Amino acid sequence: MLSIIIPTLNEEKIIEEMLTSLKELTDFEYEIIVSDGNSTDRTVEIARNHAHKVVVHDGKTRQTIGEGRNAGAKVAEGEYLVFLDSDVFIPNSNAHFARAISHFEKNKNLLALTVLLKTLPEHETMGDFISWKIVNSAHRLLNNILRIGTSSGEFQMFRREAFQNIEGYSKTLCFGEDAEIFYRLSKIGRTWLDPKLHVFHTSRRAHNMGWLSLWSVWIVNVISNWIRKKPVSKEWKVSR
Repeated sequence: MLSIIIPTLNEEKIIEEMLTSLKELTDFEYEIIVSDGNSTDRTVEIARNHAHKVVVHDGKTRQTIGEGRNAGAKVAEGEYLVFLDSDVFIPNSNAHFARAISHFEKNKNLLALTVLLKTLPEHETMGDFISWKIVNSAHRLLNNILRIGTSSGEFQMFRREAFQNIEGYSKTLCFGEDAEIFYRLSKIGRTWLDPKLHVFHTSRRAHNMGWLSLWSVWIVNVISNWIRKKPVSKEWKVSR
């Protein structure tokens, strides 16, 4: 079974469309888990109408996205854990997961899988096209050739046992937790990017900030994570 886990925070504008799109998946047994960071809008209400399980953060401080993903994983029952951002859409989901699962079945040493990222065609700009080409190429080089695990969090798929063995995502990183978990897994097994699979998303953060600003934030935090083992940014500002 697939456990599809979606962390959310004030996502009422898009979460219903995203969750509804997942119902096109019919060839596999699956569960949808929404892990909410204590939204103040209708996100939880909408999620409860579409998801199999909804977990809501009740802490006094804002949780990191890693904590949100881990909270969803704690109630998951699937053999594979699939983490999606709340603005991600999977084209041809039955064929997508058939191919993704086949990678794990053929290679018992494969612990984590990611895919190419693309902006939804109706939102795509030239900046999106160029930037995701760079990101996708870097992820493919690092995972598939250099065997250095890295990934963006829009789509990440794990063997449940491997995810549990490394105790999931970092609870403290507010930036780069998605790449960091792939890096740790690459030390004990294989991580892979399938260049024949992709997901679409809105690229809303890049559109709200501008690509140059977003690239500068990425670069500064990646360098800081590498040298200082923690990001410069204290938190990701909500971008909706």
